[in-house]
Amino acid sequence: MDTQTHSESLPFAVTESAAQRIAEILADEAPGSVLRVSVEGGGCSGFQYRFDVTREKAPDDLVIEKDGATVLVDKVSLDYLAGSRLDFVDDLIGASFRVENPQAASSCGCGTSFSL
Repeated sequence: MDTQTHSESLPFAVTESAAQRIAEILADEAPGSVLRVSVEGGGCSGFQYRFDVTREKAPDDLVIEKDGATVLVDKVSLDYLAGSRLDFVDDLIGASFRVENPQAASSCGCGTSFSL
C-alpha cells in the first residue's frame, strides 16, 4: 500500500483545514480508523461523493496522510476524483466537507453530487 504525503504530487489532495477536521473526527473513533472518500452513482446530478469512517483498507487504495489524518480513496473512485481537492469549509451556511472537482461539468446546490 503506497502512502503519499505530498499534495502537489497527488491525484487527490486534502487541504490543511480538511485534514484538521478529519483528525478531530478520527480522534473519537476506534484506533486505526480512517476517512474513506468515494464516488457512487446517485444524487441529483448522477454521481455523489460519499464519506465513511472505516478501518478497512484495500491493497490498491490511495492513502493520504496529512496532519494526523488518514484519507483513503479506492481505485475506481480515483478515476472520478483525479485532480480534485477535499476541503473543509465553515461558513454562514454551515460546516461541511467540499470536493473541488475539475472533472465535474456541473454539481448540485448542496455540493454532494455532480455530473461529468
